[in-house]
Order: sequence, then structure tokens, then C-alpha cells
Amino acid sequence: MPLLDNRTCIITGGAGSLGLAAAKLFLDEGANVALVDLSVRALEQAAETLPRDRVLLVAADVSRKLDAEAYVAKTVERFGPIDILFSNAGNFGTVAPIEDYPEDIFDQVQQVHVKGAFLAAKYAVPYMRDGGSIVITSSVAGMRGDPGVYAYITAKHAQIGLMRCLAKELAPRKIRVNTIHPGPIDNGFQLNVEKGLGEAIGGDGTAFFNAMIPLGRHGTAEEVARSVLYLASDQSSFVTGTTLMVDGGMSI
Repeated sequence: MPLLDNRTCIITGGAGSLGLAAAKLFLDEGANVALVDLSVRALEQAAETLPRDRVLLVAADVSRKLDAEAYVAKTVERFGPIDILFSNAGNFGTVAPIEDYPEDIFDQVQQVHVKGAFLAAKYAVPYMRDGGSIVITSSVAGMRGDPGVYAYITAKHAQIGLMRCLAKELAPRKIRVNTIHPGPIDNGFQLNVEKGLGEAIGGDGTAFFNAMIPLGRHGTAEEVARSVLYLASDQSSFVTGTTLMVDGGMSI
């Protein structure tokens, strides 16, 4: 039997490489999937290769209460109660010394990562079946500190605190809650990060990261998505409150 047969899943950040890779795996395993992202056009492009009878596209700003309520309501209306919430929406911000770090950018990053994950849980949990799963995309950055990466690293640490609170609160309903912590992924988001880092350090941002990874390379969205599938499915039935590293050893 497929791992997610007839289960209902919400994926925020669904038009990005990791969201789309997870959607493909979830669909292959029998799920119905609501893809949530900021841009309608990006969602439509992402969904071109997906079976549209089992996919719902919802444009939303995950940091806004009304948008969060709406994407949850539309999912439940289309597919029924929620089994899996993959809270994956994110943005990076910038790299700058503390005295120069823009407050508005710091706030924007917290809004998407932290408030976005909070709102997703707040409005999805009442419609979740007992025994479901919540997965929040944190990062290897959620386990370390680096100069100048104030907004992103702070947000990724905060998501772990949110996850741990949810894991304890929802355990009586057998809803498992975990964070996944990718290292650098070979995608547009990471390339943007590395461009900014390269400018800050005066060197090659990609080579800088690869030198920090024992396996010597970036991961792929598909590799990380397989770990998300593990946390979303009953294969991880006794796993909650964990921080799963998928980083090529970068956090060692």
C-alpha cells in the first residue's frame, strides 16, 4: 500500500524546489496535495507536471492570518481533514554586520519563517486527523551561528522552539511534529544565498559551503524530500520533537 494513500497534505512554499519535490513524492505515495505559495504563476508552473485532479493550488502570504485561514479552509473543502502539514515557506534576507543589518528585512524574515509556521499550525491543527504529522523546514542554520546572517539564523532557531511546543501539546492526539534541517541545496534559493555571501566574504560562496560539508557537495531537493516523506509517513510513527539533519555532515 502507498505510504500516504488518500491522505491530505498541505505544503507551503510549494512552488520552490523542495516543496515541489516533496509534492511529487507525496503524490506518488497516494496523497492529495494543496500547494501554497505567494505567486499564482509560480504555482501554475510548478504544477505543470503534476496530476491536477489531486492537486490544489492556493496563492497566499503565509505570514497573514486571513491567508492562512483561507488556504486551510480551501484544502479541507476540496480534500477533507488534513493529515500532513509541511510548513516549508521561507526567505533569506541578507548578510550584514549587526550595526548595518536592516530592521525591515529582519522583520520580514521572522514573519515568513516563524509567524508563517505558527499560523500554519494554528489554523491547520483544528482540522487535522489524530495521528497526523507536521514537518517544519528549518535548516542547518538552525543549529549554528554565523556572522551577519542575523535574520535567517534567528528564524531557523525559533522554528525549533515552535516545533518542540507543538510536539508536546499535540502528542495526546498522536500528531507528530518535527523539524528537518537541510544543508545547502543545489537550487535557486541557495544560489541567491551564496551570491550574497560571496559578496560579503569576497570569494566564491558555493566553494565556501562545499568546503564545510564532509560529503563535499550540495544536496538535492529530492534527497531532502525523501527525508520529509519519512517524517510525514507512518515510517516515523515513534518520532516526534526531533531535529532531523539532512546536511551532508555539515553540522558535525
